[in-house]
Amino acid sequence: MQPPIHWPEGKKFAFSVFDDTDAATVANVKEVYAFLRDCGLRTTKSVWLLAGTEPPAVVGGATCAEPDYLAWVQSLQREGFEIGFHNATYHTSKREQTIRGLDEFARLFGGPPKTMATHTTCREAMYWGAHRLSGIQRLIYNVLTRFQQNNWFRGHVEGDPHFWGDLCQQRLQYVRNFVFSEINTLKVCPFMPYRDPDRPYVNFWFASSEGGQPAAFNQTLAEANQDRLEAEGGACLMYTHFAKGFYTGGNLNARFKELILRLSKKSGWFVPVGTLLDFLREQNGGHVITPAERRQLERKWLWHKIRVGTT
Repeated sequence: MQPPIHWPEGKKFAFSVFDDTDAATVANVKEVYAFLRDCGLRTTKSVWLLAGTEPPAVVGGATCAEPDYLAWVQSLQREGFEIGFHNATYHTSKREQTIRGLDEFARLFGGPPKTMATHTTCREAMYWGAHRLSGIQRLIYNVLTRFQQNNWFRGHVEGDPHFWGDLCQQRLQYVRNFVFSEINTLKVCPFMPYRDPDRPYVNFWFASSEGGQPAAFNQTLAEANQDRLEAEGGACLMYTHFAKGFYTGGNLNARFKELILRLSKKSGWFVPVGTLLDFLREQNGGHVITPAERRQLERKWLWHKIRVGTT
């Protein structure tokens, strides 16, 4: 059992959100962030930097090449939200385009991104698809996916046109990996953020809790789960897509609004993902994951993926 964490400011637990920018526009996410701000929460919103030159990989959305969207995202940063990286743009990027995206991020937001999550199916993903897993878990994953993702992702493959592992190592601190149906992310991954010696181009990995769309988000954040998170003194690092139904028809999802309002009244440390991970890293000294810990984490995630199908 992990020793209890003494959260900053005497808080009882921690909560943050990493919002994948899929489908996001000013129109469909601005009010979500205004609501979070008014409730005292500060979270992480990821972005695409460059206008796409190809069709989106599954889903597109606004990019920082659009002046109105960029101005709004920069206003979020000034208000204390963290801006994260979701690849250079909404389709696969070769190394040169990823470099342009990272350079543009630094120019627009004052420095390199601290946190990122991979955009679905983009070939420059780091250690993604079957490369997320090891041993028998990789074999099971390949069978379940009919080996379609066995060698698709190439961001970590030196010499490949999509390789950018050295840049990831130089410019990024934290990369999202496994997602679980558990509000207390630390309960399933108590050693995050962690290093993985078998995946050296990522400095530190972090896990997250399932909240990809409103129904899943609200289920994870239900009242009983909130109370348990507080009682356990844990941390929830929620993964979501705020553009996918949290604000529709001119209204916030009522259940989401109810649950966030309730959560905001608790004694939580409500900070962006990077801030939370920096604190946890100070606590664990930059944990290096062991083979046994990795096998356990992979088994839990693989079972979750079989049941839920999340990324």
